[in-house]
Amino acid sequence: MHTNKQTRKVAVVGYNRIPFARQNTAYTLASNQEMMVAALNGLIDRYNLKGQLLGEVAGGAVIKHSGDFNLMRECVMSTSLDPRTPACDIQQACDTGIESAVYIANKISLGQIEVGIGGGVDSTSNVPLMLGEKLRKTLLALSRAKTFGERFSLLTKIRPKDFSPVAPANVEPRTGLAMGGHTEITAKYYGISREDQDAFALESHKKLAKAYDEGFFKDMMTPYLGLQSDNNLRRDSTMEKMAKLKPAFDKVAGSLTAANSTPLTDGASCVLLASEDWAKAHGLPVIAYLTFAELAAIEYVEAKHNLLLSPVYASTRMLQKAGLTLQDFDFYEIHEAFAAQVLATLKIWESADLTKKFGFDTPLGAIDRSKLNVKGSSLGAGHPFAATGGRVIATMAKLLEQKGSGRGFISVCAAGGQGITAIMER
Repeated sequence: MHTNKQTRKVAVVGYNRIPFARQNTAYTLASNQEMMVAALNGLIDRYNLKGQLLGEVAGGAVIKHSGDFNLMRECVMSTSLDPRTPACDIQQACDTGIESAVYIANKISLGQIEVGIGGGVDSTSNVPLMLGEKLRKTLLALSRAKTFGERFSLLTKIRPKDFSPVAPANVEPRTGLAMGGHTEITAKYYGISREDQDAFALESHKKLAKAYDEGFFKDMMTPYLGLQSDNNLRRDSTMEKMAKLKPAFDKVAGSLTAANSTPLTDGASCVLLASEDWAKAHGLPVIAYLTFAELAAIEYVEAKHNLLLSPVYASTRMLQKAGLTLQDFDFYEIHEAFAAQVLATLKIWESADLTKKFGFDTPLGAIDRSKLNVKGSSLGAGHPFAATGGRVIATMAKLLEQKGSGRGFISVCAAGGQGITAIMER
């Protein structure tokens, strides 16, 4: 394989998403494909991509129907992009959106393609319902049966309750715990209080509301199915209201509630990445550059408190490669799966003792909290698993563009004990 030793800078030149909707609200009947196509069409319209042949479109969904096996290619075929534009599906739980952008960025950097789209979509409303295991096995045996007697015998074993559909379980297969169940253990282990979690969540809503009022998202979003903005935003949230909520996971001694945890959400997002030459040739300004990314995983079956903390590994390794400290950034975008998970990550970065438990000698240190998630994040906007990465990259790119220069740090945790970090610059 011929390789070009000279890598190229990768520019973010566009972005778009549809507003995010709480489960079973505005997008209850929308499919992954319909939502992703809506996000892509908005991007195509905004950046005049109609009829253009792009290098590749990458993305995916965490929750898929069996008919979604070639999801992104089908999405491309439903847009006005040149149908010769190839596409592939990527799935890495909540990291999907960032990982898809990194996949496209790497191809651009290596000179394999000039331009591509990274994205992601998820519906927690329109979920695939499966047959129960007993019925599935019986039907398979029925298809293999050779005689009437065999078929009749199998049919008599089927009971009405066998037809009850089974929804996909939102739990870690190796532990049987939901993500919130793990994070409840995280909060207790790292001493994260309910009050601190509620205060952090309240800030997310306040900052998101302010960003909407400023018109920050005006050129970043395409209205969809009557929704103009993220409908999870709670402008009337207060600490008093949040304090009245009952724990969601540990009903007896828990601190995680519906207010300080992200809700199940539907939505789609995408980002347009290109070489500097392609951007110039198509009259699109460079909004920001994607310069570094690091993926990590963590053991969480024994250390159940660490499920969402692999970004501790990713951030430390990435900063070493980049020759930067955690304080060398103008903005930080840390995905808010739960307030407790963000606060635990910050606490580990600040503590020498906790950092040592992760195998590092020196803690990364504290960050300036006024630079963190300045336009709100997942607690306010919601979290359609694969779509969050595109929202985060877009927000960071626009923040850097508005400032005119600077550096942004991104961190997204994911199910399965994985996580990804990235650096954007302008």
